[in-house]
Amino acid sequence: MKVLHVVGARPNFMKVAPLYRALKQAGHEQHLLHTGQHYDRAMSTVFFDDLGLPEPDSHLGVGSGTHAEQTARVMLAFEPKLLEVAPDLLVVVGDVNSTVACSLVAAKCGVPIAHVEAGLRSGDWSMPEEINRVLTDRLSDLLFTHCADADDNLRGEGVPAERIHRVGNIMIDTLVENLERAKASPVLAEHGLHPRSYAVFTLHRPANVDTHETLAGILGAVCEAGKRAPVIFSCHPRTAERIRAADGLTQSLRDANVHMVPPLGYLDFLHLVAESRLVITDSGGLQEETTYLRIPCVTIRDNTERPVTITQGTNILAGTDPAGIRDALERSYGRDTKDTQIPELWDGKTAPRIVEVLERWRDRS
Repeated sequence: MKVLHVVGARPNFMKVAPLYRALKQAGHEQHLLHTGQHYDRAMSTVFFDDLGLPEPDSHLGVGSGTHAEQTARVMLAFEPKLLEVAPDLLVVVGDVNSTVACSLVAAKCGVPIAHVEAGLRSGDWSMPEEINRVLTDRLSDLLFTHCADADDNLRGEGVPAERIHRVGNIMIDTLVENLERAKASPVLAEHGLHPRSYAVFTLHRPANVDTHETLAGILGAVCEAGKRAPVIFSCHPRTAERIRAADGLTQSLRDANVHMVPPLGYLDFLHLVAESRLVITDSGGLQEETTYLRIPCVTIRDNTERPVTITQGTNILAGTDPAGIRDALERSYGRDTKDTQIPELWDGKTAPRIVEVLERWRDRS
């Protein structure tokens, strides 16, 4: 097969890397295309380095913009590249704008699509990612899911059973492959930290950071967590900009033992999370990684497209109200999660299972 992979934003790289290696080992031709949705080193290049991905064969350089602008620019730039590469299959991952934009182009050009991480649903149509997920799944020929919940979602939307393939969680492949390497990271020493003595905090969703009242309320609740232990705040550029623009927030974080640091590379961040006492986040992927690592996680959202991390994992959905966040933090600090269940097929072997399905599909086509 000739496979065209699309990556656009930081979460995509962890999902593509193990599949790229598995397809290479199986002898398939591959073309790696970076749309440039995330374009600075902290959000892009360093992840390619850490994950051992080759330099992209193509780079569209679309940059930032509104959702409509970014999606349109990806579509315009991607179509000629798709026609030039002429792949047998387009592989897209996750739920970012690049994923849905390239899927739309491929569908209109008659190129089959495989969606890795299909079937995730939050039920919240105010989230751009939910729109991207639903549209991408509707356009895809092969839908690779990570748990039974995702299978049920797709069947409930009328997706034929033969298109749905539960293969496990490909992000866990990357985690398993790199966990030992990450232990060599000096990140704890650089920040004067000791294992299990600190919390990790991330926040990036527009609904959480774009409104001053919401952002200040969330940060106020997290500042109370700093009374128990240092909080390392790996700060997305968008969030850092909002905090700097708000009077007093930066100083409040400093005073409360909450330490803002720039976005970290994959290995540094994995080591930081793996040795932490608690993770506080609005990220999707971190809900899954903490479930595998059996580390308590407090998710600052009103819903999640990954409910298995609550029913089987270590995740607590706190909402965005400061009182709810404080309550979830209080429950999580004393929580013993070492014996929590890891979902089925989250075993680091998802990529080879995807390759097996793809080869059977090729042989039938």
